[in-house]
Amino acid sequence: MDWMGDWDFAFDRVKSRRVLFREYMRRAAVWAQAYSAESAWPFFDITSYVDPAFRLAPEAEAELAELLVRLPNVEVRNTCTGAVRLAELRGRDPGAFSGLPDLYEPLVRFYQRGGEFARDDAGFLDLTGMRFRPGPLAVYLTTTPVTLLGDTVLDALDADGLVTYYTAEDGQGPLLRRRTLRDEQTDELFGRDLRWEPTDLIPASDEAVKAAGLAPLEELAAARLIGTIVAATRGPVG
Repeated sequence: MDWMGDWDFAFDRVKSRRVLFREYMRRAAVWAQAYSAESAWPFFDITSYVDPAFRLAPEAEAELAELLVRLPNVEVRNTCTGAVRLAELRGRDPGAFSGLPDLYEPLVRFYQRGGEFARDDAGFLDLTGMRFRPGPLAVYLTTTPVTLLGDTVLDALDADGLVTYYTAEDGQGPLLRRRTLRDEQTDELFGRDLRWEPTDLIPASDEAVKAAGLAPLEELAAARLIGTIVAATRGPVG
């Protein structure tokens, strides 16, 4: 991960990073509830609750300590520590935690796609290119998972401009999006070749969109549908 990377790299991936962050918050809520770590949620080292006696091997501990001094804030340090320690704990017992989602995967991918995040004085998190205000833990426990987080899915979320997603009201139609950038508008369909292609399936007005049997999709729902298309096309790879 390039912790001092080019801001343009993060800005170009702002939409996928938002989805990744929201999915991390959901998974962190699930783990916090499972191990009574609600007071430490969301940016924690969960292994302290899973196995308080756990220790890394000395070589790994030294390497991790060298990394941590370069990281910008306590939230990032806590989660990177947790990712390393949980991976080692799982490695010692591959069957452990089989009923729980991969906790740190979304946040590791978030870091890989543009670096860290930081708190501001107003209670928001600065995710680079967007501000995010966390809701309460209980909200994330009711969120539907985004399970497929490979580069194909994440790259498909990133695009310039304001994006509105659509699909058929019955959920059986294609995934469509309308991108608006300055005075230009582009309508696209996510096809079976796993890329966006021009389409004329989105009517011009909201009334005509509804009459055509299309419904707008929230960003997380669009991410899940992209994952479904990817999995159906190439299997559960992402």
